[in-house]
Amino acid sequence: MGTVSTDLIKQLRESTGAGILECRKALENANGDLKAAMESLREKGLATALKRSSRAASEGVIEVYTHGGGRVGVMLELNCETDFVGRSESFRYLAHELALQIAASSPLYISEEDIPQSVLDNEAKIAEAKAREEGKSEVIIPKIVEGYLKKYKDEVVLLNQIYIRDESIKVQDLINQNIAALGENIIVRRFARYALGESSDTEEAE
Repeated sequence: MGTVSTDLIKQLRESTGAGILECRKALENANGDLKAAMESLREKGLATALKRSSRAASEGVIEVYTHGGGRVGVMLELNCETDFVGRSESFRYLAHELALQIAASSPLYISEEDIPQSVLDNEAKIAEAKAREEGKSEVIIPKIVEGYLKKYKDEVVLLNQIYIRDESIKVQDLINQNIAALGENIIVRRFARYALGESSDTEEAE
């Protein structure tokens, strides 16, 4: 394994939020391949997140964000395990980023599990009817419906959305990076998004 350049370590650190030593080790193990090192750190972040997901998280912050001169507002509760982490700059920044994501991308739910089955059934019916209308074969309609539902979930579920500052990762990846870096379980507890002149019943989730 050769020496890894400082520039590569810096790039990886900025993309993943991991520490310098972790970034160097990941790059050395990947023989300097930035993409492979990034994937390795993401997998590590996911493993850490899964390990810590059962730990109680009742501290944290309520982030309030407004955009467009008060035309869009977001209120978000982000939880962690200790007040120490809840007051940290990194955690506060994550809360701000998530509020910004919600303002920009208008999710309706936090996770896939929050989507009512009736909503999924209705979306499946719409996709099926459209496929038949377009003359698609009955054999492939189930696959078309499955693909449509996945796309729908990726659009309306916060954790599934592409992170607005980095299209190579999803919001869940961003949270996993912070769980790995801060060493605590982090949970998006609830959020509400309000847009001036819009009905609030489709703009909030818990």
